[in-house]
Amino acid sequence: MIWEALGSVALGFALAWAAVRHFGDRLPSRRLVLAAGPLGALFGAYVTHSALGPGHVVATLFGAVAVGAVLLSLLIRPAGRIRRSAAA
Repeated sequence: MIWEALGSVALGFALAWAAVRHFGDRLPSRRLVLAAGPLGALFGAYVTHSALGPGHVVATLFGAVAVGAVLLSLLIRPAGRIRRSAAA
């Protein structure tokens, strides 16, 4: 269980670092993003491990990355102003 937790935190941090690198102008503060990635991944690992039980390390890490990515995607702001047409 400890290796799953450490692995999920490492994957969450890598995911957050990649998000800051690619979407830095569309995200809030860097510190928030680098904290939210590992925490989201750790929560995802906890939920996945609770649902599947022990012995499913790869699936637990996949669940950790999935929840971490979803949490980070909620932090992304739109790229620009949304224009509405006159017909709408």
